[in-house]
Amino acid sequence: MNSNLTKKILAIHNTNRFSGSIYVQQGKEVLANVSYGFANRSEQIKNQSDTRYSIASGSKIFTAIAICQLVQAGKLSFRSLIKDCLDIRMPHFDPTITVHHLLTHTSGLSDYFDEEIMEDYEELWIENPMYKIRELEDFLPLFKEKPMKHPVGSKFHYNNAGYVLLGLIIEQVSKQTFSNYVENHIFKKASMNAGYFEMDLLPGRIALGYIEDLNNTWKTNIYSLPAKGGSDGGAYVTAKDMVQLWESLTRYELLNEEMTKYLLTPQVQIDDTTCYGYGVWIKMDKEKVLKYILMGYDPGVNFRSVFYPNNDLRIVVCSNKSEGAFDMISGIENELTK
Repeated sequence: MNSNLTKKILAIHNTNRFSGSIYVQQGKEVLANVSYGFANRSEQIKNQSDTRYSIASGSKIFTAIAICQLVQAGKLSFRSLIKDCLDIRMPHFDPTITVHHLLTHTSGLSDYFDEEIMEDYEELWIENPMYKIRELEDFLPLFKEKPMKHPVGSKFHYNNAGYVLLGLIIEQVSKQTFSNYVENHIFKKASMNAGYFEMDLLPGRIALGYIEDLNNTWKTNIYSLPAKGGSDGGAYVTAKDMVQLWESLTRYELLNEEMTKYLLTPQVQIDDTTCYGYGVWIKMDKEKVLKYILMGYDPGVNFRSVFYPNNDLRIVVCSNKSEGAFDMISGIENELTK
């Protein structure tokens, strides 16, 4: 363990009362593996290194890897048209939308949760009971009748609905449920203790997500999220799991070398230093990749992970509060990359 880093992490925790787990590894050396707070506040069960956390949209990388596996196997193409992949009535969708457009958030589809229109994810469940959202098809009524938001390929617009459609394509092509496919072809191959679980049927070693309410009280997020996450987010992982994911990816255990590099290639320019690949944010330093970023936010969920390929540095921060992961990972990065 790195003593200076441990002190830095503790100082950040003391400032924001971080709740969750942190795992930092460079090469083969584990620099930090610490946890704070409670997985279950009412029972006073502490977060530990083997605690599994929901990582919200950080899960999109799994969907992207699954699609790439199917393309590598010759069962699909990045140029495949959505209308040819799915037998779903989508009257307003542009027929030229491809798998590539969905992967890169450039499809132009209207999202079921549009951050430009809605501020609170919990608003979704006022008219659509969250306990009924358990399969990918259950998300379709939330967006399939909406008009296009932008012309296909015209701009990057972060889109959860597009990743729901990718999950349905994975199910159609693989003849498996999305969660079973990912668990068998990604989690097991990468030796991850991860899974997609129903919130009212959780297994052991799970951190409940907590939302701070009025008067400094805490409530769980069971009424704030779909009953089961899907291809747009909601997998449960340990912090170490995400380090192992990067290890498996870079050892070409999940995809061959060519496909791995394509997954991690900047596909869309977002601003002067930020690009998006397939399911992953990419920070650039001129023409070179500085780091890959995974992030996720839901009520009671806050996740950040970075991978610096040039010095094999991997940092994972999983939190079961709505805030705190960004401050923690920023402090760790400042300590290790200054």
